[in-house]
Amino acid sequence: MSDSDLLREDRPRPLSAGPREWLGLAVLALPTLLLAMDVTVLYLAVPHLTADLRPTGIEQLWIADIYGFMIAGFLITMGTVGDRVGRRKLLMLGASAFGGASVLAAFATEPLLLIIARALLGIAGATLMPSTLALISNMFRDAGQRATAIGVWATCMSAGMAAGPIIGGLMLESFWWGSVFLLAVPVMALLLVTAPVLLPEYRDPAAGRIDLPSVSMSLFTILPVIYGIKKLAEHGPSVGSAAALVIGGCFGLLFVRRQAALTDPLLDLRMFGNPTFRAALLILLLALGTVGGIYLFITQYLQLVRGLSPLSAGLWLLPPAGALIVASTLTPIIARRVEPRFLIAGALAVATLGYLTLAFVDAVGGLPLLVSGFTLVYIGISPLMVLGTDLIIGTAPPEKAGAAAAISETSMEFGVATGIAVLGVLGTAIYRADIAAAPIPTMPVEAREAAADSLAAADAAAAELAPQLGETVLIAARAAFTDGLTVAALVCAAITAALAVVAAGLLRPTVASEGSTDASLP
Repeated sequence: MSDSDLLREDRPRPLSAGPREWLGLAVLALPTLLLAMDVTVLYLAVPHLTADLRPTGIEQLWIADIYGFMIAGFLITMGTVGDRVGRRKLLMLGASAFGGASVLAAFATEPLLLIIARALLGIAGATLMPSTLALISNMFRDAGQRATAIGVWATCMSAGMAAGPIIGGLMLESFWWGSVFLLAVPVMALLLVTAPVLLPEYRDPAAGRIDLPSVSMSLFTILPVIYGIKKLAEHGPSVGSAAALVIGGCFGLLFVRRQAALTDPLLDLRMFGNPTFRAALLILLLALGTVGGIYLFITQYLQLVRGLSPLSAGLWLLPPAGALIVASTLTPIIARRVEPRFLIAGALAVATLGYLTLAFVDAVGGLPLLVSGFTLVYIGISPLMVLGTDLIIGTAPPEKAGAAAAISETSMEFGVATGIAVLGVLGTAIYRADIAAAPIPTMPVEAREAAADSLAAADAAAAELAPQLGETVLIAARAAFTDGLTVAALVCAAITAALAVVAAGLLRPTVASEGSTDASLP
């Protein structure tokens, strides 16, 4: 960091943000938008890259999963690194790495090279996510302006999720599969050009050296847990998934003990002493878990029950995504008149209504009902993403903003993964029970076993049967899957209803730390 940067940090900053900060927010919107798009475009490209690179089943799983593993594993580490070396510096290093890894992925000629590129993209993504939120926290000291800025950040995430399937589908119709990765290159180039001009540098001048054993422990905590959760979702309870969860839990205990003993820990556990911080994290984790789990059902319903193409399914999901964007934009405005805890509680009640609507979707005529219900869910979750994130960032002292942002992002990652696992296992159990009880005529053992495994397998098995028998199998499988969706939606409704009560009672107004380094610590 230059002397001028250090002097700028030491001078008192005006509470109200000026034009430079708002232009800087536009710069920070670029990686946020891109990372949200990157989550969805790969799934559209998988059939194309599979036909070209011919990966094995295991390699295909690693191509899809390694990105999320690396992001989740490195978020806490990178958030703390940014607090120490400088958040703008880490953002620019991550942008450079993300652009380079994107080129490597686009022109990969074999599965292993693509897996390596996806791993590098995940590590680079872990530097971008907490850096953007931490810089927003530092640039916008006024609580109202910070809420608006985080609303813009959440809106960009929503827009990226909405645009990903559309842009990815259009590119795959005109170019080869690697083109979806090249979307990142001009975005990251623009970020690298504008960041030095519009983004100030921030770091904790009193931070010590990074504790490498703590970094290792955090990785050995998060990676096995995420792996175990994913395997639980894919194959149900097994020795492998249980062993991964136990290993991650043991390393987690060691990590917590080490952080409590260090004078300059990788993760300052004192942040968890703030009740608002704890409650916001818990609500984010569980609420995002319901969204992640139900999204899995909805995408499968659109493509496997209703038979839509990925692009058509993406178009049907535009109304919920548009509602999410509008709600994210309006949340900071409404929060000026309504106390955040009551706004979040009311929004979660709307999400509960959305989940109850989804519970009435059937296998034949449920598409309008599904879109309406999911729109209500997104409207209800949006204020939580904006204000919950703001509460977490706002309760942390400025020099710990990177760590707080990383904890918030990690909570959301864990929430989505856990929701997919738990609701996925529940839906699978209901599906298999329904198929076992369905009055399906005699058919080959292999086809019956495939139909009992999953809706996708039933769809493939039905194609090999006589037309009338295949149609009977498909009708039973689609009805069984929809029953699973119904039960999952009711579970989500119960969770969000309980979270609404928790939010109203525990999300007390935050006391933002303007200059003190321990305002939120006991």
